[in-house]
Amino acid sequence: MSPISYQTIKLSRGRHSSPEHGACVMELASMLAGEGFSDHPRSVSRPIASFLRGYNDLLDDRRRGDLYGYAAQAVGTAGPPAVEEARAARLLAWADQQWERRASHSLLDRVRLRRAYKERSADPEPAGTYAVYAIRKVNDETHAAALALVDELIAMRSASSSGSERVELAALGELG
Repeated sequence: MSPISYQTIKLSRGRHSSPEHGACVMELASMLAGEGFSDHPRSVSRPIASFLRGYNDLLDDRRRGDLYGYAAQAVGTAGPPAVEEARAARLLAWADQQWERRASHSLLDRVRLRRAYKERSADPEPAGTYAVYAIRKVNDETHAAALALVDELIAMRSASSSGSERVELAALGELG
């Protein structure tokens, strides 16, 4: 049997001890980045990694296959504090919209919203988790929305071409 590589690995739920046991999307990102096998790769933005780790575990195998490309796109997204804070804020705003939509349909979801809101945090790790928990059920519509969110988060980078510390916040509508 040939050794497992980023080209042959199968994405699956949970944390894995080695590539031979499979990988989540962030473990694959660590392999692509040339880092030690981990679900917390240093080269990946913490808010993006937190969301993708949790989202990976929600998905069925078919939809999880859509995350292969995101493992590669996420490598190199770790950014300065202002960018990471903006990403966490975007996760919270997106999750708040999801929770409000859910709560408008169900009394049980209104109770869940109150509990979730108490645990809401702008810290990158809990922000990602809060956003994952806001997804009631994964279907084609919610999957497309989650992938669009990840696209937005990846696009939020500091403007390196000008050398300034200006942060691209167009996705949040705060800068034009």
